[in-house]
Amino acid sequence: MVTTNAGPATAAPPAARAPGLLRLSPQAKGTLALVVTVLIWAAFALSARALSSSSLLPADAALLRFGVPLLVLAPALWRRRRRIAAVRPATALKIACGAGVPFFLAAMYGGSLTSAAFVGSIVPGMVPLFVSALMVAGGRGAPRGTQAAGLGLIAVGVVALVWRYVVPLNTQVLAGAGILLVASGLWALYTVGLKEVDLDPVGSIGLLCLPSFAVMALLVLTGVLPTGLASAAGSDIALFLVVQGLGVGLCAGLLYAFAIRSLGAERSSTVGSLSPVAVVLLAIPLLGESPTAAVLVGVPLITAGVALANRRPRDRNRPLPRIQPEVPDHA
Repeated sequence: MVTTNAGPATAAPPAARAPGLLRLSPQAKGTLALVVTVLIWAAFALSARALSSSSLLPADAALLRFGVPLLVLAPALWRRRRRIAAVRPATALKIACGAGVPFFLAAMYGGSLTSAAFVGSIVPGMVPLFVSALMVAGGRGAPRGTQAAGLGLIAVGVVALVWRYVVPLNTQVLAGAGILLVASGLWALYTVGLKEVDLDPVGSIGLLCLPSFAVMALLVLTGVLPTGLASAAGSDIALFLVVQGLGVGLCAGLLYAFAIRSLGAERSSTVGSLSPVAVVLLAIPLLGESPTAAVLVGVPLITAGVALANRRPRDRNRPLPRIQPEVPDHA
């Protein structure tokens, strides 16, 4: 027994023995979860760009992206199988197409033609515009006030990003930007579909990953999409397994859901709008990308636009439709 000059040492109370993380307030835990989520979203954009120089092919990355969450969550998904099977086919199709194989391949291919800054800015940044368009088409009413101003800033920011590639014409970058716009539109479809399901984050992950992994496996087995997984470098497999499978596919959704419960949707989406900035900053040391003048102008405009588009309207008697780019299950 340890003794001191004051006598025998007594056991510390439970609160004193608890790890530092357990003593954090719910708000601090939510903020920490949100910061980690933003870093994971940034890692998705960085990996989309890094895939072009990797020994993995897009199909390999997709198999890791959708397969790892299924493996880790298999017992929990089995318990939710009836609720997942009860989702309407139209809604399930929105989710599977909006964030599944079509979205993943578009984001990966678009990133290989552009830069990490383009992926991190265009894909999440344009989602509020596309979601707003879908809501207007569905008769939900047009955005007003700060939401409309935010959508305008997003559009101006995207134009600022791509303008320097119009004169002189750079068809590769413009094509990549167009493909990333398609990916963003698909993600908006996923966002709308996600609002129509009554599933927890784990069930939503299963609803997305089950059909996506099945489709990707079928495309690989039939030779439609080539695979190099058997001959890929172990370091590349480990990187994409951690970033795409565990990070994007599993942790981001669970952490973002926790952050929303702790901080609220408005605050979470506003802090989450910093993801494009994180991508630009991380791409400098990790990928050797130097931000151009277009990036330095366009990314802040898109970030400010997303933050404004997600502000809660002051007139609570006539609330505007929420058009935040929700990412409760992955990025």
